[in-house]
Amino acid sequence: MNTTAVSKLLNVSPRTVLRWAKQLNLQLERNELGHYQFSEADITSLQNVKDQLTKGVLLQDITAEGQKKKRIGIVNKTEIQMDYNQHEFQERLDDLERTINRKADEVVSYQLLQHRKEMEELIKKIASLEDKVQKLEKEATKTEHKKEKVLIFDHPEQKTSFQPKRKNIISSIFGL
Repeated sequence: MNTTAVSKLLNVSPRTVLRWAKQLNLQLERNELGHYQFSEADITSLQNVKDQLTKGVLLQDITAEGQKKKRIGIVNKTEIQMDYNQHEFQERLDDLERTINRKADEVVSYQLLQHRKEMEELIKKIASLEDKVQKLEKEATKTEHKKEKVLIFDHPEQKTSFQPKRKNIISSIFGL
């Protein structure tokens, strides 16, 4: 029987069937297309797994014949080398931290220099504006003093709007 048929029989997904088969270390045969073929004994073992899981037994504690089997962990060589090279790892980590701190200090220093330049430029602009304001104030005070010293007679005559003179009544009657 193939994986799909077994999954329908057990009412689980095909991936679950393959996971259980791997957990039980079942030696499964393959057909010409490379698909797993399950024997009656394999299906019985998988049904046993499903029954035990239904009862609340953990997957790692389940075996095909109902015997308790503990999972055996595999220690990677990298973990063993890690113990031996822990000192070298710590040195490398410290070196990386120093490098990061140095780079951060360089960035901050550069930013401070840029801010300082911008501040100096702004200070120069402010000083220039202050000078211009002082000049304008001096000019304004000079013109006020000149206005105060000017006499009424110094002002040019103000022209009034043209109003015709009244002619006396007699001249108006005779048209003179």
